[in-house]
Amino acid sequence: MREGASHSRARWLPSLVWTIPLVAALLGVVLIVRSVNSRGPTVTISFAAAGGLERGKTRIKCKSVDIGIVRAIRLSHDLSRVLVTVELTRDAEKFTAKDSRFWVVAPRVGASGVSGLSALLNGPYIEADAGRSKQQASDFVGLEAPPAVTIDEKGHRYRLHAETLGALDVGSPIFYRRDRVGQVIGYSIGKDGASVNVDVFVKAPFDQYVMTSTRWWRESGVKVKIASNGVNIDTQSLASILAGGLAFEARPDSPPQPQAPDNTAFTLAANQAEAMREPDGLPLRVVMYFDQSLRGLAVGAPVDFQGIVIGEVTNIGIGYDRRARTLIMPVSMNVYPQRLQRLSHGEFPETHSIEGKAAMKAMVARGLRGQLRIANVLTGRLYVALSLFPEAKPAKADFDHDVIELPTVPSKVLALQSQAGEMAAKLDKVPLDEMGMNLNTSLQGMNRKLTSLSNDVLPPLSDALDATQQSLAGAGVFLQQGSPFHVEVHQSLQGLTPTLQYFNAMADYLERHPESLLRGKSGQ
Repeated sequence: MREGASHSRARWLPSLVWTIPLVAALLGVVLIVRSVNSRGPTVTISFAAAGGLERGKTRIKCKSVDIGIVRAIRLSHDLSRVLVTVELTRDAEKFTAKDSRFWVVAPRVGASGVSGLSALLNGPYIEADAGRSKQQASDFVGLEAPPAVTIDEKGHRYRLHAETLGALDVGSPIFYRRDRVGQVIGYSIGKDGASVNVDVFVKAPFDQYVMTSTRWWRESGVKVKIASNGVNIDTQSLASILAGGLAFEARPDSPPQPQAPDNTAFTLAANQAEAMREPDGLPLRVVMYFDQSLRGLAVGAPVDFQGIVIGEVTNIGIGYDRRARTLIMPVSMNVYPQRLQRLSHGEFPETHSIEGKAAMKAMVARGLRGQLRIANVLTGRLYVALSLFPEAKPAKADFDHDVIELPTVPSKVLALQSQAGEMAAKLDKVPLDEMGMNLNTSLQGMNRKLTSLSNDVLPPLSDALDATQQSLAGAGVFLQQGSPFHVEVHQSLQGLTPTLQYFNAMADYLERHPESLLRGKSGQ
């Protein structure tokens, strides 16, 4: 019995040994099948540079979830790009949509803040944003910077038209009542080459506040307002201070408007005051000729009428008057009569109408003139002021052409400045150095004379004064009380007293009896 058992046990041992590689092979086949089943599509992404990407290590992520890995990195045929072959997982097939986007995540500092800090610890990786297109693609061009808005983010996109880009950049913030509600997602030069298109994105639910009549303006971040009660400083966020930003709001008096749809175009104003201002309507083209220096006057300078800005300077030129044979200085400007009509509640007539032309001619006859005035004493900036000068010389205005010509009067302040300049020029011509040398020579001669006087005249004069002082001191001793001279004089004056009394009595008698001088004393 024992021998049969040993034979059967030896017969089963080889079969058990072969089961181990069979199980390993089966597990390998399972892993291979699972790997093949889990393997997704392979795409190629073109980048300008590798940017720290590594084959077999760099991951592809979407919202911090791994969706693939880099399998190969090579240069393009023209050596201008880096081609990165990426193997996606099976459940990442949506990322092969034609409008999908890929970019390298690395630490960046931009207008919207600091991003990509997670790449500091784990190294750079490729972020993916799935597209919505039904068309599939296997070759993509990677973005050099992260997109400002992902495809699945809810909100509305709008386009703003501005003259210049200024300090705006991709990622610049957008504010609504001081709350950050969006950002700039792109910009481009207009087709005319004279404007800039700024593409913005406003996140939901704040996009419901963007109406068709909403006003947009640049938000610099710091507002300084000087009023009668002091200085007011209003600031926005640090990002808007450093990189600039935008803001929007509807006019308080505007009626309810529908929400603006995607890609609605708006005009971007320079500031909030300009954005909230009523439309100015068609401008009135005006030209004025000045016979003073235009230094300090620049294009864009305001045109002021009795303290109200009604226009701005558009051009400063120079011309030649053939009749007077002299140079003239024409200043062209745009004047908006609708501002006066709005402030006067429609009482001011239309300028282009017959009544408006008659009103303007009457105002010119009463002394309406243009004048250059100083806007800022420190910078020397000038502006054009329209005001009434009743004592001005008679003049006429030309309303028969497209450009209205208005008369001007010289500025007294600028004339004083010119006179001061002429006086300074004359003072420059005065030979101050020569006068100073002559004065120095005269002072030196006077110094020599004073020295001679001190040496030749003052010592004898000092001796004479000393002798006089000694004589006066002796006379004082001679005349002081108790001296023999003082006693003798006193006794002599006492002896003269009776004699003086006798003469006094005789004078009284002669005054009463003047005839005694001829007849003698009565009774004798």
